[in-house]
Amino acid sequence: MSPAPVDAPIRAVIFDVDGTLLTTGGAGAVAWDKAFQEVFGKSVDIAKVTESGMTDHDVAFAALRTVLDREPTHADIEQLTPIYIRELPEAVANSEKYRIEPGIVELLERLAAEGVPMGMTTGNIEPAAKIKLERGDLNRFFAFGGYGSDSANRAELTLHAIKRGIVTCATGNYPDGRPQVLSKDDFIAVGDTPRDVEAAHECGIRIVSVATGLFDLETLSSAEPDWLLPTVESGFPV
Repeated sequence: MSPAPVDAPIRAVIFDVDGTLLTTGGAGAVAWDKAFQEVFGKSVDIAKVTESGMTDHDVAFAALRTVLDREPTHADIEQLTPIYIRELPEAVANSEKYRIEPGIVELLERLAAEGVPMGMTTGNIEPAAKIKLERGDLNRFFAFGGYGSDSANRAELTLHAIKRGIVTCATGNYPDGRPQVLSKDDFIAVGDTPRDVEAAHECGIRIVSVATGLFDLETLSSAEPDWLLPTVESGFPV
């Protein structure tokens, strides 16, 4: 599915969360570890058994494979997830390395002032994404999203974000919004991993790659994003 030309109008933006909007400084790993200890009596270092850009579903499955002597099931995930969500707010609040990525607040404020609809496309399940954004007071900018709770597949959850964005924009139900008719080609994504690029292009939308996560510019370049930036401060396309 071919994205719109790079110079086509941009009328809505969907952002990845971890590594793009913010870094929790390991808060998610702390919450997952507490969940694993409570349910299975075993500690798990998520950072050692998962890769950046994975959905929460895939994170949990990868970690489960390291502690179980069998293939994980969806029932295992259903046991872990409520505890993870219960523990996440405290873990985020106590994280000394939590930070908003460079230029993000200024960019979001500018786009909001210009009436550009913004959403999320994230492997986080919806409550986890909102918990992470809450500490930085970022939830106020986002009116829709696609989440790991919609699908374990990043392309599919990105399509959820686009579809919800189209509906949201049609009603004008976003901050300082006015009703407008959008199509998929009007959206761009912003992410920090090659997985984000792959998902966006599979959906047929353009993407900005930023090197604020774990991947450097050279690695991101090999994924062939439509724009490649060190941070959103450096020539963001809208």
